[in-house]
Amino acid sequence: MAVLVGKDAPDFTATAVMPDNSFNDKFNLKSYLKGKMGILFFWPLDFTFVCPSEIIAFHNRIDEFKDRNCEVVGVS
Repeated sequence: MAVLVGKDAPDFTATAVMPDNSFNDKFNLKSYLKGKMGILFFWPLDFTFVCPSEIIAFHNRIDEFKDRNCEVVGVS
């Protein structure tokens, strides 16, 4: 398996739920990051017992990421 930490994520455009709970049919990763660092995290299934705890952990530290000029993007 290849180690991808620190590598550029491939750019993509997809429908996304935004922080204000609106839908963006043309969410684009590179445009969203606007040159900032980003953390792209994935979870395999919604509504399982592990995923909510991981998502909540990212949410609870979102200000720490923003203080470091880093955006967090979650993908299911």
